[in-house]
Amino acid sequence: QVQLVESGGGLVQPGGSLRLSCAASGFTVSSADMSWYRQAPGKERELVAVIIETGGSTNYADSVKGRFTISRDNAKNTVYLQMNSLKPEDTAVYYCNAVRWRWGKEYAYWGQGTQVTVSS
Repeated sequence: QVQLVESGGGLVQPGGSLRLSCAASGFTVSSADMSWYRQAPGKERELVAVIIETGGSTNYADSVKGRFTISRDNAKNTVYLQMNSLKPEDTAVYYCNAVRWRWGKEYAYWGQGTQVTVSS
């Protein structure tokens, strides 16, 4: 049973920080490409950050580069998104995504999402 469960969202003031967690089960996060997406009301879902299976290389959207950090803890089978210097425009539902390949086929999985609200 493959499952992704996000946590750590909440209400934070501009300039504050949050750390989101994505706990995986049914597979190991080091065997998949793991990503964080976000979607604000009335807007498209956008890619925020990705950590690649091979070597753990990371990529970020320009809007969050220098402020957000994606990482993984293989022992805990968990992926994190450290969010610093938060802005109101970061307000969105944040989703964890996993992509892996098995026997020549691509599989994608999504978590349920966690709400992040940045407001005074």
